[in-house]
Amino acid sequence: MEEFPIGTLQAVCLGSSIALSGLFYYVYRKKRKTVDKLNDAPQIALNENLVDLLNATPGKCLQYVVIEGTVQPVGEPLRSQFQEGSVGVIQKLVLREHKLVWNSIARTWTDRERVLHQRVNAVPFNLIGGDGASVRVLCPLEATGPEMETVHEKFHQASYGFTDLLGQYLSGEKPKGQLETEEMLKVGASVTAVGELILDTDRLLKLRPPTDGSEFFLSTGDFEGLRLEQEGQAGSWRALACVCALVGVAVLLWVGRRYYREMESKRKRERERREFEQMWERDREEDTENLCVICLSSPRGCVLLNCGHVCCCYSCYQALPQPTCPVCRQMISRVVPLYQA
Repeated sequence: MEEFPIGTLQAVCLGSSIALSGLFYYVYRKKRKTVDKLNDAPQIALNENLVDLLNATPGKCLQYVVIEGTVQPVGEPLRSQFQEGSVGVIQKLVLREHKLVWNSIARTWTDRERVLHQRVNAVPFNLIGGDGASVRVLCPLEATGPEMETVHEKFHQASYGFTDLLGQYLSGEKPKGQLETEEMLKVGASVTAVGELILDTDRLLKLRPPTDGSEFFLSTGDFEGLRLEQEGQAGSWRALACVCALVGVAVLLWVGRRYYREMESKRKRERERREFEQMWERDREEDTENLCVICLSSPRGCVLLNCGHVCCCYSCYQALPQPTCPVCRQMISRVVPLYQA
């Protein structure tokens, strides 16, 4: 069997497309499972009847539910370090460095950033319903989201002298400055939470990350927006998986087409070679039949009469010791030259 002609570049493209399509499909299936869980999750009103509902539920647990409420700290809230009067339950402080880096290929300066420092603070908080019923949110930092409000953002411009400028051009890096931001999930913000709801021994409602591995959500938007966002992400991962799979199929088709053309070319060359061999054998047989029966090297060139045999060349006829036909031994009366067109 002929070796399949696939080059290094085609092998890398094919392997990468298979690996990426498999990875993207895995992420898509995970996102699709999350969307299906969200579609099946019941939306429960946060009120006083929720305690009785959980008491009547086996295990006093609802595995995946949707609850909406407003944020209220259990104790003292977190206070903003930069904005007076801003309080919340989750605080995120980030310091980013922005700089220009010389790209020798594009021959231009490109913007880069990196996180120099990041700190996230959180305090225990509840979600409060319309009639004052509350649910304690456990492990909020493990949740996807929430989208917090930026309460402070300030860019500190870098300052440098002539020697700094010279060093920057020599090193290819030019600092622009540092961006300082503070984000907070403020007290009183409306939050949609999706997780596992349990009733503690002290009759306290708690929402925690699902024990079955499902995704835990905290969102400042409504549930419909959260569901549509997850569906959009699932669709994006599916599109990426399909694109990578199509690239792999295209590489396979291209390699297969090239292999088919090479095989067709080889079959054509083999067919021509056999035809030439057959023609050569046929010509050789024909040439052997027309050779002189005496010397076997010169073509037959005369007709012996009266027998009419054409069996030798004229030189061999002249060299016969007796004027008799080499085939029938009949006496030769005369010889006629043979002309072949």
